[in-house]
Amino acid sequence: MSSATHWISTFLEAQAAELGAAANTLSAYQRDLRDFEEWMGGRTHDLFSATQEDIEAYLIHCDAQGLAQSTRARRLSAIRQLYRFAFEERLRSDNPAIRIKGPGRAQRLPKTLSEDEVSRLLDTAPQFGRNPADRCRNACLMALLYATGMRVSELVTLPLSAARGDPDMLLVRGKGGKERMVPLSPPARQALADWLALRNAQEDAKRAEGKTASAYLFASSGKAGHLTRHRFYQLIKGLSAEAHVDPDKVTPHTLRHAFATHLLANGADLRVIQTLLGHADVATTEIYTHVLEARLQALVEDHHPLATAARRKAGGSTSSDGQ
Repeated sequence: MSSATHWISTFLEAQAAELGAAANTLSAYQRDLRDFEEWMGGRTHDLFSATQEDIEAYLIHCDAQGLAQSTRARRLSAIRQLYRFAFEERLRSDNPAIRIKGPGRAQRLPKTLSEDEVSRLLDTAPQFGRNPADRCRNACLMALLYATGMRVSELVTLPLSAARGDPDMLLVRGKGGKERMVPLSPPARQALADWLALRNAQEDAKRAEGKTASAYLFASSGKAGHLTRHRFYQLIKGLSAEAHVDPDKVTPHTLRHAFATHLLANGADLRVIQTLLGHADVATTEIYTHVLEARLQALVEDHHPLATAARRKAGGSTSSDGQ
C-alpha cells in the first residue's frame, strides 16, 4: 500500500468512526479520491504535495471528460474533506483546497405526487398482492411510507421491536446511525396493527417449527433477512399501475417527497419537516419551498381574475387579428 493510499484509508476510517458515515458514502469518497490520486500520479505529484493549482486543473480535467456538474461537485467535496482532515491532523501544514469554489449543484426540483395520486395508491394497496398476508403488508408499507416520510432503506429495515405496543411514534435509525422519532397518523397506526397481528402469527408458526424468528418488521427469506429496496421498488411500480397512477412518476422516494410537499402546502413549519425527514441541514429541506412556489405560481396564473382577464383579452385580440 502506497503512502497516499494509506492516507486515504486513514481519512475514511476517521469518517466512519467519528462521523458515522454510511457505507455508501464511504464507498463514494473512496472512488473519488482514488481517481484524484491516479490523476495526480500522472503529473509527477502526489496527494502530499498537491497545490491549489493542481486541484483546479483536476476539476478542469473532470469537466473536459464530460462529467456531470453534480459528480464534479461531489469529487471536489471529497477532496476538500480530505485536505481539511490532513490539515487538522497535521499531516499537512496547509489546506490547498480551502479557497476553491466548485461548480455547485444544479438545483433540481424533486418529483412529487398530488394528494389525489397518493390517495389512489393508498386505497389500492390493501387489494394489491398475491395473498391476504402480502396485501396486508403492502398496505402497511405504503401507509408508513407516506405517513412518516421515511427513506426506503429506513422503512425496510425497521426492527419488529419498534412496532410493539401500538406506538404513537416510531424510532427510526437514519443516515450515519442517527436516530429520530416520527409520528404515526391514525390510518398508519391501524395498518401497522393489522400487519403486526399477521406478523406475530407468522413468527409463532416459525417458532413452532423450530425456526429462528426474524428481527425485522418486514421479514424476508432472502439473504438480507428483510424486504429489499429493489423488491419494494418493483412492488410500488406494480401498485402504481394497478392504481392508474403513472408508474414513471412513482418511486419510494417520490412518496417521501410527497410527504414533505403536502405537509408544507398544508402549513407545516419547515424546521419540523427537516426534523421528520432527518435532514442534517435545513438548506436540504428548503428545496420543497420551491416546489410549493411553483405550484402557487401556477395557481395564480390559472385562477387569478386579472390573469383570466388577460387571457380573454389575448384571445379576443387574436380573433380580431384573424378577421
